Amino acid sequence: QVQVVESGGGLVQPGGSLRLSCAASGIIFSSNAMGWYRQAPGKQRELVAAITSGGSTNYADSVKGRFTISRDNAKNTVYLQMNSLKPEDTAVYYCNANYGLYTYWGQGTQVTVSS
Repeated sequence: QVQVVESGGGLVQPGGSLRLSCAASGIIFSSNAMGWYRQAPGKQRELVAAITSGGSTNYADSVKGRFTISRDNAKNTVYLQMNSLKPEDTAVYYCNANYGLYTYWGQGTQVTVSS
């Protein structure tokens, strides 16, 4: 059974930082591309950052220079370090694991940036 579980969300002031974690089980983690997506109220889900099985990364323009995605294959975990957070970063953040035709989603973790 595949499980994808996010953690680390919360309330943070503008300019602050958070680190999200996503633990995956039931898959060959090292073979999967992993991604972080977010969905704000009334908006479509959008890609925030992704990392391939080989470690290549890409980011949405809106988070470049502020967010960093990384993975630890020994721990079956992917991280999203978020710095210089802005109110517009407020959203539910979802973790995605993808291998070919197979894709798995977590339940999401809320990130709220507000003073």
